[in-house]
Amino acid sequence: MPRKKEIEIVLDTETTGLDYTRERIIEFAAVRLENGKIKDEFQTLINPKQHIRKSSIAVHGITQDMVQDAPTEEEILPNILEFIGDYPIVAHNAIFDYSFLNEAKIRVLGSKFENPRIDTQMMFKEIAPDLESHGLEALTTRFNVGLNNHHRAMADTMGLALAYPKLKKLYLQRLDWQRKQLMNVDYLFDRYLRIQQSIATMQAELQDLKSVFKLHFDLGGEPLIAETGEMMVYQSKQSFGYEFADVKDVLEHVGALEKAVKLNNGFIDRLCNGLSLSEEYKEIIRDARQEISETRNIQVIKPCK
Repeated sequence: MPRKKEIEIVLDTETTGLDYTRERIIEFAAVRLENGKIKDEFQTLINPKQHIRKSSIAVHGITQDMVQDAPTEEEILPNILEFIGDYPIVAHNAIFDYSFLNEAKIRVLGSKFENPRIDTQMMFKEIAPDLESHGLEALTTRFNVGLNNHHRAMADTMGLALAYPKLKKLYLQRLDWQRKQLMNVDYLFDRYLRIQQSIATMQAELQDLKSVFKLHFDLGGEPLIAETGEMMVYQSKQSFGYEFADVKDVLEHVGALEKAVKLNNGFIDRLCNGLSLSEEYKEIIRDARQEISETRNIQVIKPCK
C-alpha cells in the first residue's frame, strides 16, 4: 500500500519590527515538505509601505532600498496563501510568523489565517530541556545542519526544513512514549509529587551542608580538596542597592541603561491589560513591544488546610 503523502509548509518571515499589530512583513520564504523531503520553495521581498526599524535592520539587514520595488502586501499575499494552501505551517516560535500572517490576511482579505501551526521551538524544548538556548541556531547545530546567512527568511527556512524531519522523529517517539503512560497518569502524578518533595529535601540538605562549609571558612579553614580534584573555596563580595532616579542619567549617558535595568514584562502585560491605565498610556506600551512568545506550563496547586 503506497505511503500517504504528508505535506507541511516550513516558513519564516522578516518584518519591519516585532509588534504584529503595527509592523509589516518585508520578506517571506517557505518550502513545501512532502514526507519530510523538500519539493518546492517560494520566496519574496515585500514593500511594507512604512518605515523599517533600525533595530530590525540590524538583525536581518533588509533596508528600505531593498524593498522599494518589491510587490506590496496586497499584491503578493494571494500568492503566499496559494503556496501555503490549507496545510500545517512549521516555524520556529511559530506564533510570531502566524500572528503576522493572520494580521496581513485580515487587512487584505478580511478573514483570519487559520492553518494549523507547528512550533519547532516548543518541540525542541521538549526533547532537549537541558540546553540553555532553544533558538534556531541551537536547533540546526544539534542536528548538524548548516545555517548560512542566518536571519534572512530563505536561509532560516532551509535550515529549519532540513532539521525539522530529524526533530520531528525524536519528538514523535517521545510523544508515543508519553501516550503509553497516560493509563498510569494518576500514579505518575503521585510519583511526581514524591520526586518534587525529594528535590526540596535534598536542596535543604545541601543548604545545611553549605552552612557547615561556610562556618569552616569563617573560622579560618583552608580550601577543601576532594580526592577527585574538585576544590571548594570561600568567596565574599559586597553588593549595594541603588536609588534608580539618582543613577538613571549616568547609565543613559554611558549607554548602559538597557543592560542595567531589566523590565518586568509580566507586570507590564498585566498593567496594559488592566483598568488602571488610560488608553493613551496603553497605546504607548503596545508600541514598545519587542517580541511575542508563547509558554505552556503545568502547575501544582496545594490543598487549603
